[in-house]
Amino acid sequence: MVWMGKLHGHREMSRVYGPDLMLDVCAWSEKNPCRHFLFGGLPGVAEQLRDKLTARFPKLQITGCYTPPFRPLNAEEEKQLQEMVHAAQPDIFWVGLSTPKQEKFMAEFLPKLDVTLMIGVGAAFDFHSGRVRQAPRWMQRSGLEWFYRLGCEPRRLGKRYLKNNPLFVLKIAGQLSGLKKYPPA
Repeated sequence: MVWMGKLHGHREMSRVYGPDLMLDVCAWSEKNPCRHFLFGGLPGVAEQLRDKLTARFPKLQITGCYTPPFRPLNAEEEKQLQEMVHAAQPDIFWVGLSTPKQEKFMAEFLPKLDVTLMIGVGAAFDFHSGRVRQAPRWMQRSGLEWFYRLGCEPRRLGKRYLKNNPLFVLKIAGQLSGLKKYPPA
């Protein structure tokens, strides 16, 4: 996305990296009381993340954790989540699911849950809980983290990356050809 922004003339554009954003917001929350809820990950990951974050940020308020099943929530699970979130009263609801699952979840559940803000951070749950290693900073900065992660988890990520990345490039190529026909005013 950053590459495309720069290609379109936005030279100052930079990446908002979910795992870094999460740490920055948690640090900010130590001085600005804010309640957090962690939704996502494999069983036990949200709780591990809670423990790691509160060890690093002692004043952080994490008021709830929920690991969803690897499928859409049924009516009973949805009701349970709504009650849990209502009781926790979070200001920020962190969603650590894969793309596009987390975006679809947030679009559907923002109006259903009593939260102020939902933030999708993808693999941040796995990274900050210590379950998965992050790519080196130079790979993150150059837009190659996907390649690092593909090398680490080819069976899990191969199909997604080898399908979605070329599709993204094709769609961008279509946009670029459209820009040549209709240059900005």
